[in-house]
Amino acid sequence: MQIGVNVPNFGPGTDPGMLRGWAQTVEGLGFDLLMVSDHVAVTPDVAGQYPAPFYEPFTTLSWLAGITHRVRLGTTVLIVPYRHPLLIARMAANLNQFSGGRLVLGVGVGWARQEFDALGVPFQQRGKLTDDHLRAVRAAWDDDEDYRSGRIPLWVGGNSDAGLRRAVRLGDAWHPLRVTLPRLREAPARMKALADEQQRPVPALAPRIALRLTESPITAPGRLAGEGTIEQVLDDLEQLRLLGAETVVLDPFNGDPRETSHPQVAWQALATVAARWGLNTHHTRTEQQ
Repeated sequence: MQIGVNVPNFGPGTDPGMLRGWAQTVEGLGFDLLMVSDHVAVTPDVAGQYPAPFYEPFTTLSWLAGITHRVRLGTTVLIVPYRHPLLIARMAANLNQFSGGRLVLGVGVGWARQEFDALGVPFQQRGKLTDDHLRAVRAAWDDDEDYRSGRIPLWVGGNSDAGLRRAVRLGDAWHPLRVTLPRLREAPARMKALADEQQRPVPALAPRIALRLTESPITAPGRLAGEGTIEQVLDDLEQLRLLGAETVVLDPFNGDPRETSHPQVAWQALATVAARWGLNTHHTRTEQQ
């Protein structure tokens, strides 16, 4: 099981230097994947959770590809209806080439109604638009003479049943965001049932979970996976490994805009997880082989 990190590409204090620091931290600690988020217009509903400045994901990842060497790069999640599907297909294909085949394209339908309005995209049709766009993206990638996309894993986000069905229908993995461990335990059986129903392969499980370390255990029933003591977080990771998760993405941003100006707490939490999970040891052995 690989472990990635969702890096905040937004918020006070975020600039190229800060993003470089994040990239060096994530790759240096031995994590497998660095992902960023997507918004185009920082409307009031977006700003409440993702304050300005916001760095566009394809541009950001293209730059990060040039200053990293090993770590995979991805989106969690690209809001599909915001861009023409052929633009998505070409930008993703080009980025995958330039990065040496390191791109993971996580996608979703979006949620910010004001942002949809600002972009002139019908909010109520976002599900159908996403399905149509993803089919067009895959069709474009089939034109290898032009797009030369290589293999780009397509992770379909969304915690709803509609998101899970979309992952089975159009994706390589289901990418639920910040949910509880009991909900994730249900995932393999749900994915298999839907895949059998649609006569499709069962997608991989690649959740994005929280990362918030506490001194005392969190015992509330609604505890998100990735929240609690380091022992709880390590147990969550082990439970997900046993469930067959292909990749788990840790999300150390917990909603306070001040966090983006002072990432040291997040970096220390990541260092603790990396050391206790043995990430550097794993990569040293892999590189020696």
